[in-house]
Amino acid sequence: MTLLARLRIVDISLIVLGVFLAAFGLEGFLLPNQFIDGGVTGICLLVSQVTGLPLALLLIVINLPFLYLAGQVIGRKFAIKTAMAIFLLALVVYFVHFPQLTNDTLLVSVFGGFFLGTGIGLSMRGGSVLDGTEVLAIYLSRRIGAKVSDWVILINVIIFLTAAMLLSVEQALYSVLTYFVASKALDFIIDGVEEYTGIFIISPLNDEIRTALISQVGCGVTQLRGQGGFGLPDDAPDRQILYVVVTRLEIYRLLKVVRGIDEHAFITMNSINDVHGGMVKRRKI
Repeated sequence: MTLLARLRIVDISLIVLGVFLAAFGLEGFLLPNQFIDGGVTGICLLVSQVTGLPLALLLIVINLPFLYLAGQVIGRKFAIKTAMAIFLLALVVYFVHFPQLTNDTLLVSVFGGFFLGTGIGLSMRGGSVLDGTEVLAIYLSRRIGAKVSDWVILINVIIFLTAAMLLSVEQALYSVLTYFVASKALDFIIDGVEEYTGIFIISPLNDEIRTALISQVGCGVTQLRGQGGFGLPDDAPDRQILYVVVTRLEIYRLLKVVRGIDEHAFITMNSINDVHGGMVKRRKI
């Protein structure tokens, strides 16, 4: 079997598993207790609860314009995979009836959001989405301006305010909790424990630190040439700056190694969305 064929099987498996987990979160927790989520899924849940229309039908109908936008904004292949994933989700919601596990509102919010977010995240790892909110946000950002994240927040604020008016303030607040848990679960599935951190290290013992980081932490190290900014330009000393990218699980070990060599070393850290290439350790799917 070729590598491309194996990757396609992995993508399909992730999408199918994601669809079933999302459907379980919807049917087993959110829908019976009249809770919603953010995004297009939240709109479908809200309309279903207000009008009584089948959620499966709404998942297809309401997502149609977002599928068109996905084809325009991201690409035809992505739009086709997303359409198949959403159609499969609608079929599972319609034909597979998961039991209602609890009436406890807090458990419904937390676990409903967890399963829904995990399902959406796995679907995204497979190359599709089950919710078109970010597609709309990207489109609005390109046409009108403002950041994509700002549009996502605005869209969800409108959804939850509408839920507060049509359902109740209490249900809307629990739905915000559901959205928060779903977002965190989605982030964990996409990023895992490998939230990357870029670290700058400045020390007169940079050579020893560089050697120790390579041998003890096992990370790649880049040396940059810098100059101190204090005093006159001609008097400013040249400095070697080390730059390292590690996962958050490696930060403590890195700091321990650096502090063991120079406890006064100047260290700064900044979050990185993703990295490609180099010696950064990557997860396996």
